[in-house]
Amino acid sequence: MKKILLLFSAIFMLNSCTVGEDDNFHYEILPVASVDIPSEFHKGETYGIKVRYYRPSTCHSFNGFYYDADMNTRTIAIRTIVFEQNNCTPLTDNLLEQYINFYVTGNGPFLFKFWQGKNEAGEDIFLEYEVPVID
Repeated sequence: MKKILLLFSAIFMLNSCTVGEDDNFHYEILPVASVDIPSEFHKGETYGIKVRYYRPSTCHSFNGFYYDADMNTRTIAIRTIVFEQNNCTPLTDNLLEQYINFYVTGNGPFLFKFWQGKNEAGEDIFLEYEVPVID
């Protein structure tokens, strides 16, 4: 009886993990338009940082933040999921905002680098803020 139950469980799990034809999407990183960030932090506290970005089409949906921590430097961008559909409508002025919570664990200033795209030479450009930590 256990073997039959195990066999059915395995079949169910393998069947639920197949990729169907309806899974037409990809992920895209979008530039940050502007940020509201505190001028100073206090160790042990959590701060909500407001991040604004432009949604390029109706097929783009917010899917979290790209977030990279390296010592006291934080690199942040908007991560979206883009559904590949025929009925996508381009958007021109659809400014949205999301909050990212930052818990201050260390001392010294934190450097936040918000990705704003690439320049003509193909190099990444950032909106940078250095925020001191006050004891």
